[in-house]
Amino acid sequence: MRAFSNFSVAPVLFALLALPAVAASAQEQDTANPNIVVTGQEAELDMSALPKGPDIKGIVAARKGDRVRVTSADGTMVDVTLAEFTKIKGAGKTPSKADILNGLPVTVKTLQSDSGLIASQISFKGRDFKTANMIRVGTSQQFAEQTAATEALRGRMSDIDKYNVKGTTNVYFDTGKWTLSEAAKAELCSTAQQAEATDNALMLVVGYTDSVGSEDYNQILSEKRASRVINFLQQACRWKPYRMLTPTGMAESDPLASNDTEEGKRQNRRVSVNILVSKSVDGL
Repeated sequence: MRAFSNFSVAPVLFALLALPAVAASAQEQDTANPNIVVTGQEAELDMSALPKGPDIKGIVAARKGDRVRVTSADGTMVDVTLAEFTKIKGAGKTPSKADILNGLPVTVKTLQSDSGLIASQISFKGRDFKTANMIRVGTSQQFAEQTAATEALRGRMSDIDKYNVKGTTNVYFDTGKWTLSEAAKAELCSTAQQAEATDNALMLVVGYTDSVGSEDYNQILSEKRASRVINFLQQACRWKPYRMLTPTGMAESDPLASNDTEEGKRQNRRVSVNILVSKSVDGL
């Protein structure tokens, strides 16, 4: 994943688009932009005058005030702004903007403005909100205890050599692609079940490529593959985000096989999912 400045969210740093505020007196009009309607001291966007933007489906990766970053399944990150007219829809409750939490899977309908995308509607499932809320406030005592234990582990050690590897699963990709096959999806959920049955387990996800393509291209491709795997583990396999170590893309480094053969390249187009347990608590 990429690092972004001016926005701190573990495990990576994010920056969000800023939507400029427009203010004027009751007697003033903005003649440069007919989509701005001025009322008293506030300027509000005319929703009906804005063209429709793309629908976005993914996980809330960061939020700062009314600015939200959503990471989609393919690793694409999109910034949207919440407006006064943004509708919030959630199953089983009366939702509000305050419910748009980090880690929440959402579907966003957008409008296009000169300053970027504005959310016209954000919807989410009740069970997804419950999980995201538990992560944020620790409403479940058991969940809070597990979170505290995990954070303590992370605080004690940051290097891979301070963990014991309890299992590794490799899922493979077609050339230049980051789409998961049905077989890979089944393997990932099986790995999540194995990790769930392992005391104090964390996951480390690392993406790789073969030698085809430039170094910069392969770096981005390896990161997209890692992001796709992480999103699937969290959304479909229900692996908790707080038990996921910071992912990384390694491009064509550390090949499993020689890139001189097609079979070797196939083995190298992979994402490695490692089940780790801190050496300090392994066996407790």
